[in-house]
Amino acid sequence: MITDTEIKLAGFQALVAALGDVQAEKFIALIQREPFDYTRWQRDLWPDKSPEEISQAAMQQRQTGKSK
Repeated sequence: MITDTEIKLAGFQALVAALGDVQAEKFIALIQREPFDYTRWQRDLWPDKSPEEISQAAMQQRQTGKSK
């Protein structure tokens, strides 16, 4: 298990790798400005998948070593 600080660092590094420095900062500013309902976001993330299918996919990904 990694620490919260390590998660934040890895997340920021992923944003910078995907968007570049300036756009990553802009993304963070946008997220902080807008209200965010994590429960609604999770519910809408995979509307065509059951909780069991999502769980199985997560377990498969973990077994293949793609998730730390």
